[in-house]
Amino acid sequence: MASWNFPLPFAFQREVFRLPEKTEKMAHILLVDDQSSMRLTLTALLKGAGHTLAQAGTGADALEKISKNDFDLVITDLKLDQISGMEVLKATKAQNPQTEVIMLTGYGSIETAVAAMKAGAIDYLTKPIDTEELTLAIARAQERQQLKSEVARLRSVVAKEQKFDPGNIVANSPEMKEVLEMVARVAPTDATVLIQGESGTGKELIARAIHQNSKRKDGPFIPINCGALPENLLESELFGHVKGAFTGAANNKKGLFEEADGGTLFLDEIGDTSPATQVKLLRVLQDGEVRRVGANTGVKTDVRVVAATNRRLQERIRDNEFREDLYYRLQVILLHLPSLRERQNEILPLINHYLQIHSQKLGKPVKGLAPEAEKALQDYSWPGNIRELINAVERAVILCRSDIVGIDDFALSLGGTLLADRAGGKD
Repeated sequence: MASWNFPLPFAFQREVFRLPEKTEKMAHILLVDDQSSMRLTLTALLKGAGHTLAQAGTGADALEKISKNDFDLVITDLKLDQISGMEVLKATKAQNPQTEVIMLTGYGSIETAVAAMKAGAIDYLTKPIDTEELTLAIARAQERQQLKSEVARLRSVVAKEQKFDPGNIVANSPEMKEVLEMVARVAPTDATVLIQGESGTGKELIARAIHQNSKRKDGPFIPINCGALPENLLESELFGHVKGAFTGAANNKKGLFEEADGGTLFLDEIGDTSPATQVKLLRVLQDGEVRRVGANTGVKTDVRVVAATNRRLQERIRDNEFREDLYYRLQVILLHLPSLRERQNEILPLINHYLQIHSQKLGKPVKGLAPEAEKALQDYSWPGNIRELINAVERAVILCRSDIVGIDDFALSLGGTLLADRAGGKD
């Protein structure tokens, strides 16, 4: 049987352990200094370089701004009023360890420099400030943040590698070949994709294939099951929240749209979202801007959205349970994943594929299926689709007592009398 060779460049062996390329992305900076002339001078310099800026003239003002906002970088004078720059540094790191801090002082000493670096400052500059030196310090801070993000991404790849293998996509049927041909065509674009199919058909696998074949492949891929969370928690997860937005919101929190910046957000079971959440999703897709729960302003995001559902969204639209405008925003590209019973010629290749995987995983030398098992499994309807097949194969490998898996080994997984009757030719 001919196999489908679809180039999916996401095997972990191909991940390159390297520093990310320098980015042109500008920083969101908090400038803290009690001298208005210094703030004015540095503001002009930093805004001229394209950075966005907030200012604080006192330590107390700085702490308030830090508690309500997420900054990429804090530049603070050491000597402030009642609250020192060291306290601003410590509060910054407590609020968000990813935020970098550059310390400024007109009273430089080795002792204070060492203390600042130990507390987490990335740099320590003495006044009068050399603009080139400050520019280089900001560049170092951004590069460190990029490195941290890259390390976190690679750790995520390592953690997911055993769960996701590109070889898991078996496509021998015309229907699945057509799906993968579409994936190859749409992946390099930023088009929003809606994947429809029954539960267990491999919607997340296809979403990952789209991401890994896109220009965003070095960015994050973040999946969330929209049907698994209550409405208020889902909104906080997707859009984030500000401190005090609701009971228990002790700190600012980035939502998944912000976390997925530069990558792909996979919204599984999008059809289960509430009307209120649908309105907010539509706004993000239209404006490219997300507003955290409790916030007055929005944050720009660069995210590709891939959504999936096992529901018939057209019917939900007719029943006023799903917004038609959101549907058309999501289905710029529509992919339909056929159920396993619609692609029967893939059932045995899939079973043999997972027999090999689980026999290696479990250390059992399984060679294949008994003939009567092949016939019964081919005729079985697989209501749980590929997810059911994978679980059934794993259990059968565990239970089998020889190197050939028989019909009885699938009995506990698939309600064995049905399989046994079919293998024996009974109605």
